[in-house]
Amino acid sequence: MELSTILPLAKDPHATAREVVALEKAGVDTVFLPEAYGFDAVSILGYLAARTSTVRLGPGILPIYSRTPALIAQTAAGLDAVSGGRAVLGLGASGPQVIEGWHGVPYAKPLARTREVVDICRRVWRREPLTNDGLYPLPLPEEQGTGLGKPLKFINRPVRERIPIFLAALGERNVQLTAEIAEGWLPIYFLPERAQEIWGPALDAGRARRDPALGELEIVAGGNLAIGDDVDQLLDLARPTLALYIGGMGARGKNFYNDLARRYGYEAEAERIQDLYLSGQRSEAEAAVPDELVRLTNLVGPESWVAERVAAYRAAGVTSLHVSPVGPDPMRSVERLKEMLS
Repeated sequence: MELSTILPLAKDPHATAREVVALEKAGVDTVFLPEAYGFDAVSILGYLAARTSTVRLGPGILPIYSRTPALIAQTAAGLDAVSGGRAVLGLGASGPQVIEGWHGVPYAKPLARTREVVDICRRVWRREPLTNDGLYPLPLPEEQGTGLGKPLKFINRPVRERIPIFLAALGERNVQLTAEIAEGWLPIYFLPERAQEIWGPALDAGRARRDPALGELEIVAGGNLAIGDDVDQLLDLARPTLALYIGGMGARGKNFYNDLARRYGYEAEAERIQDLYLSGQRSEAEAAVPDELVRLTNLVGPESWVAERVAAYRAAGVTSLHVSPVGPDPMRSVERLKEMLS
């Protein structure tokens, strides 16, 4: 089992670089950088590539709607070039609040769009002549023609023909698609004990159509990390984000994370968190997050407890433990976890 991490949003890029250098030294294999509505991930990833030498680097995630498919492919190839073949590409649909509210583009056909983006990226990296005739054709009247001459292919020679693509997915059809076409899966708030029940059928269906050349599906999941005999208070650090996602990331009826909490069996709690959060009672929403959900989706506690959680993730098929170190000595926790995984 490998070790990966995702960096916090809205952090100073220079502080981020210092942190990634330390994480690389502590044994982290892959670092993902999120992109929402702050700094773009790609600029900072290029800077991180110059400051590191072994760790894999990638966005976690780029929304599939905020850039054209060809630009996503160009961007990933550029990161792979400046990092010496260490890029990974995290992609996801995000949600209507970010895509429509921030980017101002329709949140439409996420499954078809994801498949199209993945296909175009791989065609670009193979330097195949590219024509775009998918979901978003050029808005020109037929009688005017397309204005296109010879199909274009990527000017540069990519470092690799296949950059690993990781898809963020929660819903049944999204997870099925991920297991079919992606190198890796990025689930959020992964509860190992419920994974087979919630996602097993979708994963099996996707794997049945998977190209063997893709290899085994990587599953990247975890939570906050703190190892020690007196760290339980650090569990509360997970509450604000859980409350935000379950309660406020989207509207009623259009919140994928609220749906996930309900699927885990926290129907009443999910409804209460959403009611509180959307009415502006954020502290109360945080307090309403079930203690059990907080504890089981994070790796915070004594070494024996963390070892039990590692075993649970491993049994659920996780191939890369995805952690956010917290507490007064986060790097020491990373080093101890790396020792457990060795």
